Amino acid sequence: MKLAAIFVYAALELIAKRPATRPQRAEWLHRFCGRALREMGLATNVVGSFPERGVVVSNHLGYLDIVAFAAAHRCVFVSKAEVAHLPLLGWMTTSAGTVYVERGRGGSALRAKDGMQAAADAGVPIVFFPEGTTTDGSTVLKFHSGLLAQAIQAGQPVTAAHVRYRLTQANGPGTTIHSHVSYWDDTPLFKHIFRLLAVRGIEVELRIAASPIAFSAPNNRKLAAEQARAAVMELGGVRDAVTAD
Repeated sequence: MKLAAIFVYAALELIAKRPATRPQRAEWLHRFCGRALREMGLATNVVGSFPERGVVVSNHLGYLDIVAFAAAHRCVFVSKAEVAHLPLLGWMTTSAGTVYVERGRGGSALRAKDGMQAAADAGVPIVFFPEGTTTDGSTVLKFHSGLLAQAIQAGQPVTAAHVRYRLTQANGPGTTIHSHVSYWDDTPLFKHIFRLLAVRGIEVELRIAASPIAFSAPNNRKLAAEQARAAVMELGGVRDAVTAD
């Protein structure tokens, strides 16, 4: 399978070149994800311009989001620490400069601050998903405020984004975005990946806001999280189904 060959080539490239700086690591991930999407036959439609600096916040439908964002522009991700322990994928994401957050542990966002600042100082935009988990796309869950507050306090512009998938070709009975593309349930990861690879005609749409979010009270973490979530939902045309708290 050519996709497997791309993974092997990317891993060998990491070992051989050992990209040391965050821009170099982000560039490696950008090229790798672009090749992977092309091999999967996945069409990407980016609406708007990816910011060259600051933070991008988005809804989260699954691991494919990371591939789509990285293919669209070189960037650094903030991810939950569990990803670092996944076979092969963990090593590759760590090598790509991912900043990890240990959710549920006090001060985790504060400890991630240094990594985010290093990426900002290197001129690489940072992408994270404030919902803290994935969904089926029917709504956007409330945003956690910790990482967002760190970015705002550091003076980073925060830009809203929204990711959505659709099928442009007919597949087998029961094949849907909900079950075969979004990864939000308890299906084992590699089982879902094989299910995803069998789907044809996947199109991803990334919408990027034209300007950063204008927070009315930047020092109010709760309100900032609510306003960021509202900006993402408005961008994607998603109706509110939960109340942020």
